[in-house]
Amino acid sequence: MILAFDYGTQKIGVASGNSLLGTATPLKALPCKNTQPNWDDIAALLKEWEPEELVVGLPLNMDGSESESTARAKKFANRLKGRFGMKVWLVDERLSTREARERTGIRQADSRVDSMAAVIIAEGFLSEGGEALP
Repeated sequence: MILAFDYGTQKIGVASGNSLLGTATPLKALPCKNTQPNWDDIAALLKEWEPEELVVGLPLNMDGSESESTARAKKFANRLKGRFGMKVWLVDERLSTREARERTGIRQADSRVDSMAAVIIAEGFLSEGGEALP
């Protein structure tokens, strides 16, 4: 069991992933206030789902270069690891929001799209793995 996160400055999409089946399910997106998540909400998710590992989508530019969003996602991933002492993986999330919009049929900003993007991140990790934080 994993929990996957699509970090954003206003919302964080969340999905649970089943490593045995290779499937993922969207969960309720978490709000951010001043780009910061409510860490108590994340702690409650971890307590409820008891994941073995955490996965964070890494937003890279199409050419593979990093951006300000990449740095924010890495910072979020490092804070997850530091606060909860769990193994955290980073997964390339290029085009995940586009695919999430296609899957949901929702074009505007919507928390369901964020959590569907987290599903896509989880599925990518379950099928191809990711890069572990040191």
